[in-house]
Amino acid sequence: MNFSIVGTMRHLCAPQHELSCSWLLWRQLLERLRERGHYGRHESGAFLIGERREGRARITQFVLYDDLDPKCLETGIVHFDGRYFGALWELCKESGLSVVADVHTHPEGSQQSSSDRANPMISRSGHIALIVPRFAMEPVIRSQVGIYRYEGSKRWSPVPAENRSVFFHIGV
Repeated sequence: MNFSIVGTMRHLCAPQHELSCSWLLWRQLLERLRERGHYGRHESGAFLIGERREGRARITQFVLYDDLDPKCLETGIVHFDGRYFGALWELCKESGLSVVADVHTHPEGSQQSSSDRANPMISRSGHIALIVPRFAMEPVIRSQVGIYRYEGSKRWSPVPAENRSVFFHIGV
């Protein structure tokens, strides 16, 4: 029988969460976003890689946008060249994981810009996009992180602030 005590506890303690991440990985991600954004000078972002099971996604690693496309942050905003998706898909294939969400930073709040709405990083219905305010500078408060689900045809459904802690679990 294949099971995990941590996985079992996570399922019992947080069964309704659609997206989850360990607190350690989340802290590492935020630090790397701050570094790549030159500590508040410009946006940065990452693809969030993990497993999907029973309608839930668990983030287990991340790939920073500029590790794939070295020029994507040069203008101060994220402009990812689609030619670099091949390297991302290869990484997913090798690891047996998939892109479960993406994240990027904004200078102020966590509202989607018109560019964000018009240009989803992954244009597949159900994809989740996170926006971290204040270029991920501390403190990062989960209820202030924007969460958006792509519905297709350039339409998005935001997760209301009061539902974000139920939707996105950071913990074990």
